[in-house]
Amino acid sequence: MHRRFEREGLTMHTHTRRGARLVALTTALTLSLGTVIAAPLAASAAPASVAPASVAPASASALAAPLTNLAHLDFLLDEATPPTGVAGHTTYRLDQEPTLVLPWTYADARDGGTFARVGGGGPVDPATGHWGQGAYNADDVARAAVVYLRHWRLTGSWSSRTSAYELLRSLTYLQTSAGPNVGNVVLWMQPDGTLNPSAKPVELPDPSDSGPSYWLARTIWALGEGYAAFKGADPAFAGFLEQRLALSVGALNRQVLVHYGQWEQSDGMRVPAWLITNGADASAEAALGLAARLKAQPSDQAAATALRRLAEGIAAMSAGDAQHWPYGAILPWTQSRSMWHAWGSQMPAALAAASGALGDPSLANAAVKDSALFTTTLLTAGGPDNGWFPTPTDRVQIAYGADSRVESLFAVADASGSRAFADLAAMQAAWFFGANRSGAQMYDPATGVGYDGLQADGSVNHNSGAESTIHTLLTMIALDSRPELAARAATVTSIDAIQGLRSVQAETAVATDGTISTPESWTGESSWAGGALTLTRGQSATFDIGTDDVQRWVEPVVWSKPGDGSVSTWRSGKLPTGVLVETGPAQGISATAGVLLPRSLQLPVLGDRSRLSVAVRSGTLTLDALLVRPVISRLELSGDGGVSQLEHSSARLPQAARVGVAGVATIAYVYDAKGVLVRTKGGRGEYSVILPPSGFVVVLG
Repeated sequence: MHRRFEREGLTMHTHTRRGARLVALTTALTLSLGTVIAAPLAASAAPASVAPASVAPASASALAAPLTNLAHLDFLLDEATPPTGVAGHTTYRLDQEPTLVLPWTYADARDGGTFARVGGGGPVDPATGHWGQGAYNADDVARAAVVYLRHWRLTGSWSSRTSAYELLRSLTYLQTSAGPNVGNVVLWMQPDGTLNPSAKPVELPDPSDSGPSYWLARTIWALGEGYAAFKGADPAFAGFLEQRLALSVGALNRQVLVHYGQWEQSDGMRVPAWLITNGADASAEAALGLAARLKAQPSDQAAATALRRLAEGIAAMSAGDAQHWPYGAILPWTQSRSMWHAWGSQMPAALAAASGALGDPSLANAAVKDSALFTTTLLTAGGPDNGWFPTPTDRVQIAYGADSRVESLFAVADASGSRAFADLAAMQAAWFFGANRSGAQMYDPATGVGYDGLQADGSVNHNSGAESTIHTLLTMIALDSRPELAARAATVTSIDAIQGLRSVQAETAVATDGTISTPESWTGESSWAGGALTLTRGQSATFDIGTDDVQRWVEPVVWSKPGDGSVSTWRSGKLPTGVLVETGPAQGISATAGVLLPRSLQLPVLGDRSRLSVAVRSGTLTLDALLVRPVISRLELSGDGGVSQLEHSSARLPQAARVGVAGVATIAYVYDAKGVLVRTKGGRGEYSVILPPSGFVVVLG
């Protein structure tokens, strides 16, 4: 089964989760088809054709008003009345309340500040008004319910409570309540309320309620948070949600957790066999719901057992350290040890929530490692990229990825008690307000519009579908619960400096007697950065890696087939940087017989040396790229709200770092590799601090 990627803003060649995106749709389609509805936003909305950068950033004084604006998500909501008597599908009070409320999947920008609500998969059948996939999907119904639940609990909004109630009713209608697939979920519904279990393009599993899925995981997430919210407010409805959550946990147990305790090998990495769709990402979203349920009902042993088992599996996907790929990240998919993606990366949030719900602080250890080592690397490399495969191949960035990082950092801050992670969350959340490669606002608080994607070239996808809107609002709700951090995120939004991980493609060697080829980009579990350079015994290559003001780690990204291998020596001028002995691991359950992996050299390259050479001593070495990482990486933000700086070390020994801004008074908070505060230092202008091995500093002023 191919790994499938989340969608909005995505420009990759791989399969998308919802299949083909309909991008050319005319507003001339009539409302009688039930397909497109164009509606103006609030009168204060900027025209959709205006670049986000033209939207004035929020000032510190304006932040007395909440950042969360539900207007656009409200606009996406629509009604559907399903046909009567559909076997295995019913919901709370369906006889008395036959109409369901659900969000349209996409919203395409139109002239004049309007959006057209759009379904998935096309073309639309003119006779039925049905889409190839549908108008509404369980993924977005579940996550929209979480938005309204959290907003209701934060603000007491009756409107949000009502929307949460309606969306949970709709979600449980999509859940199969009887038969062999009980507890699973049908993904798609057409505008007239007809279920579409077998979408076009085909979704897996097919039919969509025939096995474990992301939408099962997200249903558990919404039902768990729904039960916790309605337990005291509406016990009868909470009891219904409790019953439906039990059905989903039953499906989870018989289809996934039945494999608990079984381990497999994936390109030489030991991985758990009991994750939803083999994914720590999907499992994390289910774990969020189970943790919410368990906090609200501590006696639920079924939820506690399922949560612990999922958490153990998620934590087992933690890999690497400050010097070795993936730098402490929790990998999302057991079938690839060379893939990480920002979308759906709530694994640290799930482990932090599980550690609190189960009273087991050790479950948060992998979450802290991810946040302290990998997320700092991600921030200084440019932010929440859709995919490192293992090079930063897919540089598209979407709200789902940014929000997943923000929420994980806030959750780890709460679980660990370290303010470091809350400060990092504010720096990541600034992405929505302009701290990104284009300087564009990706969210407009005046309208509630969150844009669908930031492309690798800095252009913005101005559509605003359900997923982008939902995850933008989840970040805004989290910020509104932390006003000081909200003010910083919204007002420190200009990137003044960024220096971190980058890649040099192997085929750009300045000298080589090797062979350059162009492999098919997608390997089945990762992606080539470009061309491949193959060197056999006696051949060599020289690369220009540029210069820097600090030493750099260089990691050759090598294609290794099972049983094959090579020995190569690496030098920077006359200085050795290491001997690389690599052997391809056994394939195991990975999707491809062969793996792209960054391989570590023993010594860093001096900052003033731009040339790096390799000579092959035995075997065949196939290179994709070189990852170049400064020993000290940095990100500097500024704006009306002051300055925020991050510098992190990947060194094994303490390192001196220069921090601060000329003429500005700042305070530096120095943390070790676990986010524990080791010292503070204040000053005006630039000054030096000592970073612990693999530690980092956050500077505020």
